[in-house]
Amino acid sequence: MNSQFGLLHVWTQGDFVTRAVLLALVGMSLASWIVILIKALDVVRAKRQAARVESFWHSSDMAEGLAKLGQGEGNPFRDLAVEGREAAAHHRATKAQLHDTLDVSDWISSALRNSIDHTTSGLQVGLAILASVGSTAPFVGLFGTVWGIYHALMNIGAAGQASIDRVAGPIGEALIMTALGLAVAIPAVLGYNALVRGNKFILGKLNRFAHDLHAYYVTGARITAASSDGNIVAMKKG
Repeated sequence: MNSQFGLLHVWTQGDFVTRAVLLALVGMSLASWIVILIKALDVVRAKRQAARVESFWHSSDMAEGLAKLGQGEGNPFRDLAVEGREAAAHHRATKAQLHDTLDVSDWISSALRNSIDHTTSGLQVGLAILASVGSTAPFVGLFGTVWGIYHALMNIGAAGQASIDRVAGPIGEALIMTALGLAVAIPAVLGYNALVRGNKFILGKLNRFAHDLHAYYVTGARITAASSDGNIVAMKKG
């Protein structure tokens, strides 16, 4: 008797709407888990890169510092340092022609901000999918439940029998759709919240690093908050 009920029975006995709802929920679940796994790996990698920032400031020159931050694309901290270095070099090289009225501090701040904005856009890729899945999956499942109950009641009415054994099975199968909707939505919501927290941590590290880089490229030294009078950590601009 139990073999007559369950997801397989829902699929084989359901119409195209029921099957479309099941496929939609499966697709939404796959999409959300793929985004969660990929973005979680990105967050873990970015946190490891953030841990190298302090060693950057203990380098003898810029080339060594960039090497300590790590090679390869997708390193927002290295990209930030390179962007600031290129902005400072560009300002010095073209000041007589293009930047007579543009302060070096504003120029470097703009370059660093553009780099952070680019990183922010990359960190937010995929989060809209999780938000959409988390907000719509329960309603998709509920729609499947309503549709399934409607057809179950129609079939029971056509058969002319309304005993509990004929009602419980079809109604229970229809309620599975609501459970599936919740099973898809809950991981998406939890993953979204976790990724947002991870992104905030990374952006906080980037903003602090950008502040130190700004001071370094403008004054030639990093300003630290170790004491009230302000300590500086000098590094050659290699």
